[in-house]
Parts: sequence; structure tokens; C-alpha cells
Amino acid sequence: MGNIVSDSFELYKKNLKLVLFFSIPFIIAFAIPLLAPFPTYVSIGAIFLRSASIFVNMNPISLAVIAISTFFSLLFLSFAFVAISLIVKSEKTHVKIGIRVINDIERHIGSVFIVLLGYTIFLMAVNILSYYAGLEGVATPLLGFVAFLLIFYAPSAIVVDNKHAFRAIWDSAKLVIREPQYFLIWLLLITLVGSVLDLLTIGIFGTFWSRYVMLVLNSVFVLPYFVIFMAEAYMRRFKLLKH
Repeated sequence: MGNIVSDSFELYKKNLKLVLFFSIPFIIAFAIPLLAPFPTYVSIGAIFLRSASIFVNMNPISLAVIAISTFFSLLFLSFAFVAISLIVKSEKTHVKIGIRVINDIERHIGSVFIVLLGYTIFLMAVNILSYYAGLEGVATPLLGFVAFLLIFYAPSAIVVDNKHAFRAIWDSAKLVIREPQYFLIWLLLITLVGSVLDLLTIGIFGTFWSRYVMLVLNSVFVLPYFVIFMAEAYMRRFKLLKH
């Protein structure tokens, strides 16, 4: 299996300046829903919409704001995913980042955006349907986790192998089922890192400000590493790259 945790970190350190530059869209992506005029809350470095508010005092303008904010947020997320994944592809294939890589970013953003948009629409649909059944507290996190599990490698498949969105999702699901160990390592590590940072920031900055400090830390430093981890794990399906 090799030490994927340390290998990803070495690649992260080696390309730190470029990674930090490409992490800017993550900050923008999280800032858009935070600044939009609808009820959100910050927890463990992420932004969440109070879904119950969708069913109370909602009007066409509010729905339009949510839709537009979500659209642009997912667009910036797609750019960051593609750009950072291309760093891994460049390192593994020994192709320097230049005009060709920039062209790849333009080509792949649309496909990654379709994957993220589809996932978001799925979550919203599950949340709305389960709300009327009184099961939103169980159905949304459970089905959301299963759907995330299936699309885990999709952005990497799009960037590394130039696959279309639907083929990338299909291959991602097969790879997770066949080799779940990398996903489990990723899940355990991101949970551990997030929990430790959350405790530290609460102790240093207090409960209120720690939420926003965590949001910045996650956007700039944490999430980029785990995107590299995802791409590194995806490329390890090639036997030569496992060693």
C-alpha cells in the first residue's frame, strides 16, 4: 500500500506555494453562502444551511439567492478541486504545470461541477422529502454519506483520466467498493484533524471566533491536503505507483 499519508504530505509540502494559491477558491466558495442573506451556521470549519428555514417564510427571491449562491460556490469548489488534483497528476506524470495544465483546468471544471451539483441536488431532494416524513435527521446524513462514498474518486478520475462526469462516478463507485482502505484512511484522518483543530481553536479563540478561524484553516491548509490525498489514492490503482 505504501505510506499514502506521508507521500501525500510530501507532495503537499513540495508544492505548498502552488497549493496555497489554488486554495483561494475554497475560501471564496465557503464565503459565498456565508455572506448570502439566508440562514447558515458554521461548524467544524464548514458552512451549513438551516434546512428547516426552507419550509418557513421562503419566497421566490430567497430561493433565487440560494440557487445563485450555491451555483457560484460549487463553481469555485470545482476549480479548486481540479487545480489541486492537477498538481498530483503533474508530479506523477512528470508534466510541468504550464499552459497545457491551464487548458486542462478549463476542460475539467465543467465535469467536476456536474458531479458536485448532482450531489447537492440529491441532498436537497432527500432533505425535502424526508422532512415531510420527519426523517431528515437520519435520511439526509445517511444517504448523503453513501452518495459521497460513491463519488469520492470522481473529481480525481475526471482530472487524471479525462473521464466524463457519469463515467467518473461509475468508476469511482467501483474503486471504493474494490479498495475501500484509502477512503477509510481519508475519513479517519480528516475526522481526527478536524476534531483536534476544533479543540485547539476553541481553546485559543473562544467558541464564537473559533468557527471562523476553523473555516479559514480548513479552506487554506486542511482541505487542499485531503484533495491531494484523494488524487494520490486514485492514482495508486496503478500498481507501479503503489510503491
